[in-house]
Amino acid sequence: MLEIISFTLGPAQTNAYLVADPETKEAVVVDPSWDGHIIYKAAQERGWRIGHLWYTHAHFDHIGGAAAIADAMNPLPHVALHPEDHVLWRAGGGAAVFGFDIDPGPEPTIDFVHGMKMKLGSNEFEVRFTPGHTRGHCVLYNEKEKICFCGDLIFNESVGRVDLPGGDWDALEKSIREQIYTMPDDTILLSGHGPQTTVGHEKKNNPFVSE
Repeated sequence: MLEIISFTLGPAQTNAYLVADPETKEAVVVDPSWDGHIIYKAAQERGWRIGHLWYTHAHFDHIGGAAAIADAMNPLPHVALHPEDHVLWRAGGGAAVFGFDIDPGPEPTIDFVHGMKMKLGSNEFEVRFTPGHTRGHCVLYNEKEKICFCGDLIFNESVGRVDLPGGDWDALEKSIREQIYTMPDDTILLSGHGPQTTVGHEKKNNPFVSE
């Protein structure tokens, strides 16, 4: 069983997700987008312990709240990111291009690898490598709960932009077809921006990548 609290934060209205196993009180933050103190407070109010920060990718609007979360914690949370996005992380997620200056927070200590399993209490998430929006983009799929944290790969009837450094349309389309559209149609997609959707809805209605 999982409990998920979503936040829409920051200048790009980015979705951050606080995810917990209510039995063990263990929690992770998927893409701590901005205003980390808000996310941390929500965990504290529920008695949840944030052990990990999981990044679908390293753009600034997905990591901008990490430093504030880490500053409130001892020991620091473990940070997981695909190695192909480490350069982007070290560059502050490209924040300067958009006129922002962020503290990227603690250095990634866990390298995402396609197919690896990430544990949260009794729950298991499969890491799927999905380049296209960035070189190191990944999604996190929980088959049992039928949910996927898909970052900026795919949105409700839209897809992630490919015009930033590391973007690649062919790779993005391939990632969606092979890693998203192969999930059951009733799988809920929790994206980095906008409302949630489902695999089945996107296969039928996404104008960018059709089934």
